[in-house]
Amino acid sequence: MSGHLRKRKRWTDGELVLLAEMYPSRSTAEVAKALGCHGSQVYAKARKIGVKKTQAYLSAECRIQKGQSIGKATQYTKGRAPANKGTRRPGWHSGRMQETQFKKGSRTGKAAINWRPIGTILPDPEGYLRIKVREAKHGKEPTGFGNSKVWPMYNRWLWEQHKGPIPPKHLVVFKDGNRANCVIDNLALRSMADNARLNQMWNRLPRDLADAIHLNGQLKRRIRGKEQNQ
Repeated sequence: MSGHLRKRKRWTDGELVLLAEMYPSRSTAEVAKALGCHGSQVYAKARKIGVKKTQAYLSAECRIQKGQSIGKATQYTKGRAPANKGTRRPGWHSGRMQETQFKKGSRTGKAAINWRPIGTILPDPEGYLRIKVREAKHGKEPTGFGNSKVWPMYNRWLWEQHKGPIPPKHLVVFKDGNRANCVIDNLALRSMADNARLNQMWNRLPRDLADAIHLNGQLKRRIRGKEQNQ
């Protein structure tokens, strides 16, 4: 043994769905390649969730059993020219092959599972909502939340759509303090200097008093909202 333990794989919901769809009728190696992991990890997870190979797959004549030599009579021998020698060339295709062949930039495996269309809104690890505004440049920049050009913060993006560009050293804050309540009426523009002063003031207040002030502000905003909608 090499003495190195294989890193434990964290399975996403999308990967589990793909595993359940592919494993019964595909080779374990093929499934592992699509999911970007080792075959033993695929086998162990399939066994754990109760996914098995179909009887049709297990009994297929095309699967070579130990000790068998299937198709030996029709195998190409050394020096024998293939039937299509000289007929294929780069870009060659016939019929609908061009429509179905793999194209540069196409997504497969984990990239296809994790991909989201433009306009998708998702929470990041800190609870802020992010919106996908464009595709990442293939192979040239990150595709995740760390790339704010692809996944900007939704509250800042929303403010710019309604109010215009955000001045330098300014934040778009939530009036009720709820990062999930990302609507234009709940957003406000605040300078970083003002935000720092407010944070210092809140930190000096007793916790019970700060919570009471915060709840009172939420109540007033809800009342004003209902009055405006009447």
